[in-house]
Amino acid sequence: MPLRSMLSQSVEDYLKAIYKLQAENPVSTTDLAEKLNITAASVTNMAKRLSSLGLVTYAPYKGVRLTESGEQIALEIIRHHRLLETYLRQIMGYDWDEMHDEAEHLEHHISEEFEDRLDKMLGYPTHDPHGDPIPGRDGTIISIESHPVTSFPEGVELTIRRVSDSNVDMLRKLESMGLLPGATCKLISKSEDTLEVVTSQNRFELDAELASHVFATESTKTDFA
Repeated sequence: MPLRSMLSQSVEDYLKAIYKLQAENPVSTTDLAEKLNITAASVTNMAKRLSSLGLVTYAPYKGVRLTESGEQIALEIIRHHRLLETYLRQIMGYDWDEMHDEAEHLEHHISEEFEDRLDKMLGYPTHDPHGDPIPGRDGTIISIESHPVTSFPEGVELTIRRVSDSNVDMLRKLESMGLLPGATCKLISKSEDTLEVVTSQNRFELDAELASHVFATESTKTDFA
């Protein structure tokens, strides 16, 4: 029986959170507790359990890191989540907060057959509605290097690649401006507090805080005056 079929939803949530937090260094139990909104003691107990299952390496006061098996399961759950968000948003018209909450629940329950059929129906998408990469069936990720809009100089034409999913109101505001992944715009001017951008339809002023959550690459398009 595959190991994942024996894991609880809570265990899968831990693995997904560790994957999103870990970079070059192990994830501290404090950071993981904050991410999951639980106590550090609960995280420590779970870390010991995950270690016994061979899903993480754990040492007291040194944090946790996914093993190859743990990372494989985390990527599978993330793949489920991002495929589901794409379906719920594009096909069913869910709002941003509804989409996330529904996907959080369903990601633990769909079969691999359902996952494959969903992927095919959606046309094998590589990125979800936020612009985050969808892991492939084998765990590979196609990631496009992008940078905050605030980091570009004036006069540059940009393609929006990713928007932060940390704030639903922010996502709705960006949607009303047409500044979601795939959109193009030109950075007209910038100051410490605001940026002015123009799309093919409108001109907008963004506060720097909002713009810092929008990630882009330079565009080769020339749709702007």
